[in-house]
Amino acid sequence: MRRVVIIGCSGAGKSTFARILARQTNLPLIHLDREFWRPGWVETPRSEWRAKVIELVAGETWIMEGNYGSSLDLRLPRADTIIWFDYPRRRCLWRVVKRVVMTYGQIRPDMAPGCPEQINLAFLCWIWNFNRRERPGLLQKLAASGSHLTPIIFRNDGDAAQFLAKLSPGTCEAA
Repeated sequence: MRRVVIIGCSGAGKSTFARILARQTNLPLIHLDREFWRPGWVETPRSEWRAKVIELVAGETWIMEGNYGSSLDLRLPRADTIIWFDYPRRRCLWRVVKRVVMTYGQIRPDMAPGCPEQINLAFLCWIWNFNRRERPGLLQKLAASGSHLTPIIFRNDGDAAQFLAKLSPGTCEAA
């Protein structure tokens, strides 16, 4: 495990898991939200974003956390591991609402500078519809660009905790 892609719905726990995984494996962590967003929640233009992702995936080792389906075709071929947080939408929605209540107006460590925590109806709808609208596309992209990968699928927090518990400290291998 040297190049890890972590995907799943917002609120599933990808960022928290990625931080722990990076600590346990000593692999560099890349939060794609931090790379994509500019201050004031301004999106990086597509051509610049793809060039940035090409630069990021060129690294020898990394953990890349975040969906960004438009760049999976660049990330998946370089990845040797994919971890998918395939959580129920209610759990994800609840966690996002809870996160916003606890950190509203603050900038999370996995977010770009100048992008304080906020919430809007479109984002909540995106979470609610993620499994129905986004999941099929993720499966297609895995088939097209990540056929060499067998996803490690977490359906709950216990699955993620068990995975982390099996890692040997300071290595990228399961004990």
